[in-house]
Amino acid sequence: MTLTHPTDLHAVPSPETSDLAERRGADLAWGRHYAAVRPDHFRVEYAINPFMHLDDQPDPALALEQWERMVAVLRGLGARVDVLDQREDSPDMVYAMNLGLAFVDPSGRERMVMSHMRYPERRHETRSAEPFFAAAGRETSFVGAGSTGPHLEAGDAFAFGDALVVGYGPRTEEAALAQLARTLDVRVRGLRITHPGMYHLDLAFCPLDERTALVCPAALDGPSADALLDLVPDPVVLTEAEALSTFAANSVVVGRTVVMPACPARLRQELEGRGFEVVVVDVTEFHKGGGSIRCLTNPLDVTVGRDLPRVPGGEVVLPGAVEGVA
Repeated sequence: MTLTHPTDLHAVPSPETSDLAERRGADLAWGRHYAAVRPDHFRVEYAINPFMHLDDQPDPALALEQWERMVAVLRGLGARVDVLDQREDSPDMVYAMNLGLAFVDPSGRERMVMSHMRYPERRHETRSAEPFFAAAGRETSFVGAGSTGPHLEAGDAFAFGDALVVGYGPRTEEAALAQLARTLDVRVRGLRITHPGMYHLDLAFCPLDERTALVCPAALDGPSADALLDLVPDPVVLTEAEALSTFAANSVVVGRTVVMPACPARLRQELEGRGFEVVVVDVTEFHKGGGSIRCLTNPLDVTVGRDLPRVPGGEVVLPGAVEGVA
């Protein structure tokens, strides 16, 4: 009979520990540097999404308090947050995620593809954002601008797996995908958004680590939902009701900490079971404009060659289509 030394018992992981180790992906390298817009002129001045109602205005003092708390939490987790001033004529500029798609190219150049908003009410925002980012040393460009070129809103684009995952339909046009692929020299995986309440991909998809993401399949058509679930090795699936009522997918992650506007008990259990810590920050005043924590922040540190494989010339992949050069 073989005797096991007592100290050897400590080297044998419990079934729970083994399961966590198998499910836990590597932390995302990006998400440590954000841009945010101070909400000095935030209000609901028009209705361009189902959450906006002119008779339900945010409380300016409470909105600022919530925003400052969010920024403090992110900085407390070690993230850098650069703050832009808000234009008085641009009440939605607080949703900084949609100002543009920032990336670092393989040569180390910091670049930004500015958004071309679908609704003209939001197009003023880039008039201030572009010079801000240019002054910070970023090379700026447009897929479309003014009244020409396809619409692109950066809240539809995320680095995950082998591609830039881009939602298209309500805000971003399919024609923008090929231009994005060529500009960044990456693979773009397009997903068709069909749900009117999840008009940006950031309301239905949130990468958490290299294997895990929050996913709400109800936002997409059938082939796109299947493609996204196939892409994410360990999806945490949100119901339509959870996504719309809590804005849970509109969260950010810094390391293993998920900063969320709300986290139902079932969802918290799933996240903690994967080794994440959840921090809830109330930003409900901003829900009146149709956005939450992810919408209020724009990651500036996605790097081609590290977070996105470089694909010279670019490539666009649509659900059910044959992969090819864009």
